[in-house]
Amino acid sequence: MHLMNDVHLHPHPDHTPGSLGPVVAVVAVGGAVGALLRYGLSRLWRNGSDASLLWHTGSAAFPWTTVVVNVLGCFLMGVLTVALKERFTRAPRLLNPLLGTGVLGGFTTFSSYTDDVRRLLENGQPGTAVASMVVTVAGALAGVALGTALARLALTGRRLRRDADGPPAARSGPGRPDGGV
Repeated sequence: MHLMNDVHLHPHPDHTPGSLGPVVAVVAVGGAVGALLRYGLSRLWRNGSDASLLWHTGSAAFPWTTVVVNVLGCFLMGVLTVALKERFTRAPRLLNPLLGTGVLGGFTTFSSYTDDVRRLLENGQPGTAVASMVVTVAGALAGVALGTALARLALTGRRLRRDADGPPAARSGPGRPDGGV
């Protein structure tokens, strides 16, 4: 039975009682690993940010290392998504929550991103704060797009499709149904 077409009153058949425990466990383990990776980088690289701290800078400096960590994490999420959804489709069901939600979720840092913006505003750097927000969001989107495109090319041998063109087999060209005419 559905209430308002989107709230399910009966559980989905794939969600059996007790099946959430292993998912929660692998997300927790993966999150700890990701956070430790980020912390390990912070021990190597220092600046005013709480994330991975690549350049030693003051409290009013641009938080490049937070940006780098988040963009790298998004790039890796693009790679992981293609790998598990298009190439290794029979991978264990817990691999995506372990690596995606867990490791990459723990590695990337929205909290440090927002704290960097707060710190910059408190230090009288509103322009740098806005630049940090824009560069992080644009970089994250570019990272996931690049990771997806490169993984798709490397793992499946095909380029990123454009929705307007339809699936690769529907496009014209050599080896296509229309013979490339």
